[in-house]
Amino acid sequence: MSERRAADPGGKTDGQAAAVTLGSERLLESGRLDGARVGLVSNPASVDRAFRHIVDRVAALPGTTLAALFGPQHGFHADVQDNMVETAHARHPRLGVPIYSLYSDTREPTAAMLDGLDLLVIDLQDVGTRVYTYVYTMANCLRAARRHGVRVIVCDRPNPIGGEAVEGPVLEPAFASFVGQFPIPLRHGMTIGELARLFNEEFGIGADLEISRLGGWSRAFYQDEAGAPWVIPSPNLPTLDSAVVYPGMVLLEGTMLSEGRGTTRPFELAGAPGIDPAALAGALNALDLPGAHFRPAAFEPTFQKHAGRPCGGCQIHVTDRRAFRPVLTGAAIMAAFRQAAPDQFAWRRPPYEYEHERMPIDILAGSDALRRALDAGRRAADLAADWEPALAAFEPVRRRHLLY
Repeated sequence: MSERRAADPGGKTDGQAAAVTLGSERLLESGRLDGARVGLVSNPASVDRAFRHIVDRVAALPGTTLAALFGPQHGFHADVQDNMVETAHARHPRLGVPIYSLYSDTREPTAAMLDGLDLLVIDLQDVGTRVYTYVYTMANCLRAARRHGVRVIVCDRPNPIGGEAVEGPVLEPAFASFVGQFPIPLRHGMTIGELARLFNEEFGIGADLEISRLGGWSRAFYQDEAGAPWVIPSPNLPTLDSAVVYPGMVLLEGTMLSEGRGTTRPFELAGAPGIDPAALAGALNALDLPGAHFRPAAFEPTFQKHAGRPCGGCQIHVTDRRAFRPVLTGAAIMAAFRQAAPDQFAWRRPPYEYEHERMPIDILAGSDALRRALDAGRRAADLAADWEPALAAFEPVRRRHLLY
């Protein structure tokens, strides 16, 4: 066993969207921002169920001053493609409010940026995967707010891939980076509000933190079952389908295989020049991985790895989201490519996300164990069994911080 599912009291899982109230909606209706000077960490996905953006809603509150805006990686407008491409500070063209980039010469708000704020409100869409950097922008904001005496409210949002399943390797502290600051699994099964509690309380940040909770959310819900709109949170997660496969397919960023960046199906496609699509898909389908079918695919990325070169590979079609194990699947895909074309398979070399020494696959996986195991020819199913002890140890830690 390498995937753990928390018990859930129930909820609609038959395809009918539930009436889940977002943390931002509850906060804005509560009056808790009345009379406050507010800083707001957001990006284009920070909308309510009616697609109203939190910036516009806070700016319209009588008696509330929207004093500063902050943007995470990919920019306040989520328009910057790549890692290690920083964004500049700016000013909101309509509101005249400063927009501070937290993926620039600083990764956390400075004293000058926080000066005069009563509250720092964070409303970011996480995607349920340890390496997604928005949660570390949140952690950095908590640290800065504690140092400078600013209270923080995190607006909770649904985990778009559900809050039951926990899967994959747990990060070892020696491999911490901006794509993994804390020892949590690759698929963590928590909301961003629950992660804020975990980071703040379990790992000693100690900020003055409040979570504006979700209403009516079940841990079994995927984003489309929660009634929350999917707005692209970062350039290469255009759909919920891409988010569902992301916890495993993001590992391909640590290889020289294309993970589908530069196509219309990022993280659903995998391939490289010279690969026989039918043979690869056949080998993967023979593994009978739960909830997944592999279709032979040919594609040509327009940017990123193998840009402008025809690639052979496969597309993942998730046939059963609740049975699907994305991290196991990602490991199986890497193993299948190694077997199909051992002379072509290679690990990506540094730098990656400002790590200039350690291998990208190691900081993505959270240790060097996955790389070493695949180099030794071990099967993905055996690797998944290796994850179980750390997952079992993490579960009671996780449970202490669950809100739903």
